[in-house]
Amino acid sequence: MKAISRRRFLSIAAASAGIGLVPAWYRQALAGVAQEPVIWQGIALGADAQLRIYHEDKQEAHRLVQRVLDEVTRLERIFSIYQEDSALSRLNAQGYLDQPPKELLQLLSRSHYFSQLSQGLFDPSVQVLWNLYAQSLAETKLQSGPNQAAIEQALKKVDYQKVSLSAERIELLVPGMQLTLNGIAQGYITDRVTELLRQAGLDRMLVNMGEIRGLDKLEKEAPWQVSIRSPFDDHALLARVALRNEAIATSAGSGTPLDAKGQITHLFNPSTGLGAPLYHSVSVIAEDATTADALSTAFSLMPLAQIKESLKALPGVQVYVLDQDQQFLKVV
Repeated sequence: MKAISRRRFLSIAAASAGIGLVPAWYRQALAGVAQEPVIWQGIALGADAQLRIYHEDKQEAHRLVQRVLDEVTRLERIFSIYQEDSALSRLNAQGYLDQPPKELLQLLSRSHYFSQLSQGLFDPSVQVLWNLYAQSLAETKLQSGPNQAAIEQALKKVDYQKVSLSAERIELLVPGMQLTLNGIAQGYITDRVTELLRQAGLDRMLVNMGEIRGLDKLEKEAPWQVSIRSPFDDHALLARVALRNEAIATSAGSGTPLDAKGQITHLFNPSTGLGAPLYHSVSVIAEDATTADALSTAFSLMPLAQIKESLKALPGVQVYVLDQDQQFLKVV
């Protein structure tokens, strides 16, 4: 499967799923707000996106929207695996990158933290598995994916600890290793947009750049209500949660199935090489969108007991899972 095809598939799937990046079934309902927001809706990071900005000067609000879009475009040129000239694509092609952008170094450092926290279940180096499955399914038309020998060979290139990070150089220490930041970059960009608007003087906003984050410093208005929808039926409501100064992210294998039956997904287990998450969906609420995004990815591969143990080190984080029996549970 060529990169352009994957990009087109993600874009179409995102547009059909509703607001957000695949997999996304969020709907926001605004209640009890005195000041009318300036609302922008469009495409960012290849999918539907939305901003709700509360500003007395509407012209200034629209200028801020343009600043946001420019920043998203700039960051996408760093993190995208679909743009051949992005910093990440050049790192993957060369195996190293001298004088890397500070944002790439920062996000890879955050990724390393979440890899350690999840005992390796969150691992940016699983891109080699995506490539293997995509090529196998495209060339052989087999719906079972690559054979075990090919998977084991690819797993030799999967190890987050084999990424050397410094301000002077990022280097992939295993030949053929490749990285993806799709399990965390949307959250990071959502946070960067939120910070840009906060520094511009905004006290209240709702940012959706693939993950959703709210900011309400004055806390005078009602919180936003975010609905978590079923991956099987966009009209089926699993839960509605209040969001004020938090972020929410959802991961679900059904958002990007790689085979016709939907049994092979993009959520690859770095230990087994299989793309079969333990749950139909995982939603995480955290203080920032980077954390929510990374944890929703890692928890998709983590047994409930291990999620509960991890939460002891993550105060304030909330986790909801839709299990294989389609039971929607809050993990406590």
